[in-house]
Amino acid sequence: MSEHTAHFTIPDRYRYAVIPHIMVDDAAAAIDFYRRAFGARENFRIDAPDGGIMHAEITIGRSTLMLGDSSVDEAEAASFAAPASLGGGTSVTLHVFVPDVDSLAERAEAAGAEILQPPKDMFHGDRTVILKDPSGHMWVFLTHIEDVSEEELRRRLTAAG
Repeated sequence: MSEHTAHFTIPDRYRYAVIPHIMVDDAAAAIDFYRRAFGARENFRIDAPDGGIMHAEITIGRSTLMLGDSSVDEAEAASFAAPASLGGGTSVTLHVFVPDVDSLAERAEAAGAEILQPPKDMFHGDRTVILKDPSGHMWVFLTHIEDVSEEELRRRLTAAG
C-alpha cells in the first residue's frame, strides 16, 4: 500500500454506490424542487465565484446525489451539460427506493414533476412511478413490495408477452 492509500477511507455515503452527478440550468431551483418533491436534504453547497452553484450534494432517502450549474465556468470547461442544452433528452435515469412511492408521486407532481407512468405494481416486485423533473432529468422511484425469484420474473415476463 502506498503512502497515499495507507489511510484511504471511503465516506459512508459513498461506500456502496455509484454517485450520480447531474448538471442543471439552475441548481438552487433544482435543490428547492428536490426538497419539496422528494424530501431531499441539502448536505452542502459550494458557490461559484461568479454566481451559481459549482457543486452541491443532497440526500434523497439514503441516496446521495451531486449536482451543479451547467453554466459555471468549471462545468462549461469540462463540457458538462444540462438536459435542456441537449435538446431536452437525457441518457440517464435515476432510480431511488423509497418507503411510499404513492405519496412521493403526489408530492412530486404537486411540486412540478411530470408523471410519465403513475405508480403501479410491476412484475419485478416493486411499486414504481416514472417521472421527469423540471430540469429534464428522468427518475424512477420504487417501493419494494415482494421478492421475486429469477424464475418467477422470467415467467411473468413471458406471460406479459
